[in-house]
Amino acid sequence: MFPSLETKYQRFLELERQLQDPEVLANTDKLLEANREYGGLKKVADSVREFHRLEEEIETAREMLQGETDEETREYAQAELDELESKFDTLKEELEDLATAGDSITRGGLIMEIRAGTGGDEAAIFAGNLFDMYSRWVEARGWKMEVLDASPSDMGGFKEITFSVTGEGAYHELQFESGGHRVQRVPETESQGRIHTSAATVAVMPEASAVEINIKPDDLQIDTMRAGGPGGQKVNKTESAVRITHLPSGIVVKCQDEKSQHKNRDKAMRVLRSRLLEQKQQEAHQQRAETRRTLIGSGDRSERIRTYNFPQGRVTDHRIGLTLYKLDQVMQGNLEELVNELLEFDRQERLGTSGDASR
Repeated sequence: MFPSLETKYQRFLELERQLQDPEVLANTDKLLEANREYGGLKKVADSVREFHRLEEEIETAREMLQGETDEETREYAQAELDELESKFDTLKEELEDLATAGDSITRGGLIMEIRAGTGGDEAAIFAGNLFDMYSRWVEARGWKMEVLDASPSDMGGFKEITFSVTGEGAYHELQFESGGHRVQRVPETESQGRIHTSAATVAVMPEASAVEINIKPDDLQIDTMRAGGPGGQKVNKTESAVRITHLPSGIVVKCQDEKSQHKNRDKAMRVLRSRLLEQKQQEAHQQRAETRRTLIGSGDRSERIRTYNFPQGRVTDHRIGLTLYKLDQVMQGNLEELVNELLEFDRQERLGTSGDASR
C-alpha cells in the first residue's frame, strides 16, 4: 500500500468524524472548510477503502480454498479468487496513478487569475476569451465557479480577472494552464486585415485552507477604497473595495467585486492564502524539473506555453509538442484532449523520476 494514500485516508476518516461534531456543524466557516477538504479526499478514500476490502476478501477466499477438499467446490472457490485478484491488480494500478499524481488529485479547489499581457485592447479581449473557454469547461465538468475580482476593459474582455473553481479534480485537471498564452489573429479593429500577436498570462493556484497557511494579523496592511468600473462607470459610493498587503512577502491582493466590504475582505484573504501556498510550493520544489513547466509567465510573447492560431485553426502546447487543428472546439471549452495529454505527460515524468530515485 502507498503510505501517502494511507495518510490521506486517515485524514478523510478524521474529517468524517468532524462533520458529525456539533461544534463543527454550528460553525459555518469550519463546516465549509471541512467539507471542501472532505470532497477533495473522497476519491482517494474510496479507492483505499476498496483496496482494504479486497485484501480481506482475498485472504478469506485463500483460507477457504486451502481448507476445501471437494473438487467442484475448489474450482468455484478458485474462480472467485482469480476474479478478486484481477480486481485487486486493476485497483493497484489506479492507486499508483493516484500516488504519482501527488497532492493535486486531492485538491478540489483552485484560484485562477487571467491577466492581459502584450497587445493592448486585443490582449484584454483575448483574456476574456480565455475566461469564457475555462467557464465552459468548468460548466461541462459540473464544477462551481465564483468571480473574486475583475477589471473589465473598455473595449471588452478583461485587463485582469480572478475567480475560484471548486469541484472534484478541478485543480488536478487545470494545474498546467499556468503560463503565457499567445493568440495570433486579425483583430476586429484591424482595417488592413493584418494578423496581430497578443498575449495573456494564466495563474492557477491551489486554494489554501486557513490550516495550511496561517496568516498573522500583524503581517497584514488592509486598505479600503471606493470601487470603480471601467471609464469611471458604476462607481461605488461606499468604501467597499479592499486591498490587502502581506508585509513579509510583499504580495498585494485587491478585491472590489462585492458591494460588501466584509465579503471583499474574505475573498481577498482566499486569494492571498493561495498565492502564499503557491509561493511556498515553488520554493520547496524549485530544483525539480516539473516546476519549470508550471511557473507563471510574464505575459511577454517570448514566454509562452501555448499558442492559439486563428487563421490556421490550430492550438499548440509548446511544452509537450502537441498541436490540435480544432481551435474552435477548444475555445468553446472542449479542453479534454489538452488536459489529458498534459496529465499523462506529467504522470510519465513522475514515474520516471521515482524510477530514477529507486535505483
